[in-house]
Amino acid sequence: MFEVTVRDQFASAHQLHGYDGPCRYMHGHTWKVEIVITGQDLDRIGLLADFRGLKTKLKEVLQPLDHVVLNELPAFKDINPSTENIARHIYRTLKESLRPLNLKHVQVWESDITSVIYYE
Repeated sequence: MFEVTVRDQFASAHQLHGYDGPCRYMHGHTWKVEIVITGQDLDRIGLLADFRGLKTKLKEVLQPLDHVVLNELPAFKDINPSTENIARHIYRTLKESLRPLNLKHVQVWESDITSVIYYE
């Protein structure tokens, strides 16, 4: 089994409504995002997935999240843009565009020491 990993990042602001702490106020992060693709079968030149193509697809998903207030996006209209919900949003948005590749998980860091992994 092979795993292929690609990382990128985006910067945005958010606030967590209902949170009892400083994150209830508007603040920002430079979110780091990692995607992992898995599979056993390589193509005719020995690749599971092309890094360039994966980076492009990830960038396309992250671009609408970059330099915005996440709370104002339709994806977060009815839910807090928590790291958990951001990871799930990225996973579900990206999964369809990567078929037939298998998206194992998406990991989102809101800081160097805290992250969330989402998979289905």
